[in-house]
Amino acid sequence: MNWIVDEPFRSAGQLGIAAAAGMAIHPLGSRIARRLARHTQTEWDSLFLDAVLAPARIGLPLLGMQIVLPFTRWAGGDQTLDRAMELGWIFAATWFLLRLLAQVEGFVAGRLLHAGVDNLRERRTATQVRLLRRILSVTVLFLAVSLGLLSFEQARRLAAGLLTTAGIAGVVLGLSAQKTLGNLLAGIQIAMAQPIRLDDLVVVEGESGRVEEITLTYVVIRIWDHRTLILPISYFLEKPFQNWTRTTAEMLGTVDITTDPEVPVEELRAQLRRFVGAHPLWDGRVCSLQVVEWESNTVKLRAVVSASDSGKCWDLRCEVREALLAFLVKEHPGSLARTRIALQGPKAIG
Repeated sequence: MNWIVDEPFRSAGQLGIAAAAGMAIHPLGSRIARRLARHTQTEWDSLFLDAVLAPARIGLPLLGMQIVLPFTRWAGGDQTLDRAMELGWIFAATWFLLRLLAQVEGFVAGRLLHAGVDNLRERRTATQVRLLRRILSVTVLFLAVSLGLLSFEQARRLAAGLLTTAGIAGVVLGLSAQKTLGNLLAGIQIAMAQPIRLDDLVVVEGESGRVEEITLTYVVIRIWDHRTLILPISYFLEKPFQNWTRTTAEMLGTVDITTDPEVPVEELRAQLRRFVGAHPLWDGRVCSLQVVEWESNTVKLRAVVSASDSGKCWDLRCEVREALLAFLVKEHPGSLARTRIALQGPKAIG
């Protein structure tokens, strides 16, 4: 009788001590592992440690219990204990894989998106990595939930019963989730075709901004005035939009000035070249001034300049406009736009 009473408590105590030992080892092991990682030449070991140390808080106690389990009264197998440990391992493994995917994405994106201004190839790869991570994360979660449910006998019987009506259930679910599935497929298509990438400059719904985030279901656009525009990802496959950095980040900017027809165009063109040639925002590609319109009392001049990206192009355009205006006011004030009125004297009465 004493053996029957004492043995379960003794076995439970052994498992508890093993779990506590695993939890006690975790802080010491973490410090040793991080110290060793700091003395290596690669960053992948630190990345792996960041992914594994948090799930190890669960994995190490489970490992200790797994080692001690053959020496307890439950060595032959206990359904409740086995199921609990199985669920624990599934949770720890899922946690580790999700953290590892996030760490890899952050590492790759951090390296690529700071490679330079005109970094189309890097932004393309970073976009693919981010969407691939989201797809894999959803897959890992789905498999983890499926494995967890299948560890229960009732869930297995329910799954077997659902297989008999899978066709009808598939049609119903397909119709009810048509929009969601469409967005998921659109996300995968955008990851492959890439009409937009992270940090692209786009114009949508009359607003210009940069692509801040791309998920499997929506896209976040950061507007120039720091507002946020959120659009379903299918929008970029179904509706037209402007992508100013589709092939290159370089931009052309125009400055229109309306002047009097007597304006000295050649002198103003030379002034533009002097000003832009010494400006740090100019990338050295395009600098021109042309007469684009001529009306009865005015002419429209258009200056075209280039910069390495849209932000610099905007600033350069503003400064060119100010410089040309200041030049005309100072050197040729009569060249500013003005209205001419011809006055005629009274007709002679004969």
